[in-house]
Amino acid sequence: MLASFLAAFFFALNATCASHSVRASGSLRANLGRLLVACAALGLFAHTLGHGFTSASVPWFLLSGVIGMGLGDLGVYGALPLLGSRLTVLMTQCLAAPIAAAGEWLWLGTRLTPAQILWGLVILAGVAVALLPSKASPPRVKVKPVGFLFGLLAAAGQGFGALVSRKGVDVAVAAGESTHHATFGLTAAYHRIFAGLVFTAAWFLFLRALRRLPAAPATIPDPAARRRARLWILANGCAGPVLGVGCYQWALATTPSGLVLPIAATTPLLALPIAFWLEGDRPTRRALGGGVIAVAGCIALTLAK
Repeated sequence: MLASFLAAFFFALNATCASHSVRASGSLRANLGRLLVACAALGLFAHTLGHGFTSASVPWFLLSGVIGMGLGDLGVYGALPLLGSRLTVLMTQCLAAPIAAAGEWLWLGTRLTPAQILWGLVILAGVAVALLPSKASPPRVKVKPVGFLFGLLAAAGQGFGALVSRKGVDVAVAAGESTHHATFGLTAAYHRIFAGLVFTAAWFLFLRALRRLPAAPATIPDPAARRRARLWILANGCAGPVLGVGCYQWALATTPSGLVLPIAATTPLLALPIAFWLEGDRPTRRALGGGVIAVAGCIALTLAK
């Protein structure tokens, strides 16, 4: 459970880093840059202190990366301009958990207790209270119905990606490998990031062949601004794909996905105090109320049996 909370924290920190990175470098450079940084850092670790590509679980984690960091991210980026950030995050986080829990039950036979299901739903309810748009705080874009299909793709990508990761853990355990430590999680994160990088690069090459790439970002003439842009890409890659995904895989190696994903869903709530600290963005009362509900659910979930 500690790894789940750490993953949510690093994902929340990554949200601010990603925002600065996209503004400084554009979405294409920011996304590919973070994956390159993460792949290099995690690859160095995996091929020295980890088990590289020798684990029996490698094919499953590669598939998990294609589903979660490939198709899932395509869903997120497709939904953002059609639903806005809050609805996109709400759909992704609140649907991924039940998708993963149901899939793990049907495929792997993992059953959650009624108390665990209840407190997982309380966490998701707190996230919904904090993020759901209202008349006083409507979406910042014109919502289009097709956006919900992209949101569903994003949620399915995250949920099924976690499910396939859990299958990879079972395969590794059956092969006699030790999975209950951070080294395994970081190596598994490398496999997922590597597959996500290959998929993302292939997707952008496909768009380039169709001449559908987004406009290139304007050049930054100021050397100091260029250095800041590179630093934000570095921070974006380290906070999310390296530390966040590493802790996330560590959590999935020890805990059912139906428990990990509700805690990971608190990421946007943890991002609120970070954004207030770094950017002065004051959270609303409703966001704070939803955060209190979600935190109470997290505490109860850690104690539930």
